[in-house]
Amino acid sequence: MRVLNTLTDPVFQAKPAHNFIGQFFLPYIRDERDLPFIYLCLKLTFLVIPIAVILFTPLQTGWNWWILAGVYALFVLYFSGPYTLMLHNTSHRRLFKNEYNFANHYIPWVLAPFMGQTPETYFSHHVGMHHLENNLHDDKSSTMKYQRDSFKDFAIYAFSFLFFGVAELALYFKRKNLKKLFKMVVRGETLYILLVIILCFVNLQATLYVLITPLIIVRFSMMAGNWGQHAFIDPETPANNYRNSITCINHFYNRHCFNDGYHIGHHLTPNMHWTDMPVDFQENQELYAKENAIVFEGIDFNGVWLNLMLKRYDKLAKHFVNIGNRFKSDEEIIQMLKYRTARIPVGLNDK
Repeated sequence: MRVLNTLTDPVFQAKPAHNFIGQFFLPYIRDERDLPFIYLCLKLTFLVIPIAVILFTPLQTGWNWWILAGVYALFVLYFSGPYTLMLHNTSHRRLFKNEYNFANHYIPWVLAPFMGQTPETYFSHHVGMHHLENNLHDDKSSTMKYQRDSFKDFAIYAFSFLFFGVAELALYFKRKNLKKLFKMVVRGETLYILLVIILCFVNLQATLYVLITPLIIVRFSMMAGNWGQHAFIDPETPANNYRNSITCINHFYNRHCFNDGYHIGHHLTPNMHWTDMPVDFQENQELYAKENAIVFEGIDFNGVWLNLMLKRYDKLAKHFVNIGNRFKSDEEIIQMLKYRTARIPVGLNDK
């Protein structure tokens, strides 16, 4: 177990002056703290998209194509996490001001297909359904009914999401009579599928590599991440955000992906700005301890997922932050973690 000393995750630090790019975009965006999203958009626009376009042209063949494809793969692997969390943050807090609202479509419509996302489905799933249902049984990505240290259960979970997740999401919105969200899901997914079909006739190899493979990898990664985020649930109070989510601090992932590790704080206050999360956590440590929240240091959600798949509770205990000195030994922590990964049947403590 660990004792928390200092936080190293990023917080906002005002600059006396911005570079030319920052000065140009500041009048158009809603919050100066979101300038990193502008820089990320520019990198994706001028690094990733041009290579993707070239891969579809007959200009590159043989080894030249595969070398360029390798560069593209490295870019996608490096940027897919930051892009997904930029998409996440701008789904909760729009990037551009109201008078420039058309620009808010750039991230979920133009960049999304290159980063393993289909247009508008992320917003619909995450904001329109996941936060509303809060990982309880009506949540289409709920982890409650699974044994959360079982690779077999995760495989069932991931397979179900990959092949039936979007259809189930659309049916959920239909049943809830949420017409706008239903249209968003159907529109985004249908147009993406039509695009893929058309491009298969243009260049099948490039379509598989640029559009289909990233989609499969990113959706799998999101499911592994969501599994880690909601792996430890108190069966007595599964709707309690302190006890159905976790927080991961002091890790490269937070610097790379806009403090996504602060998942408890995010579920408590979905519109909290990502740069405020470390301070909010630090100011509320006593409440985290009182609510028996699970906090890990030096590991991210995918690391939590992997250790659960390997049943390495000993490693998880080493990363566990013992806020409030609640536990006397790693053995006590392991016992608590195992208790909170147990399957919670449908109908048990749904509220």
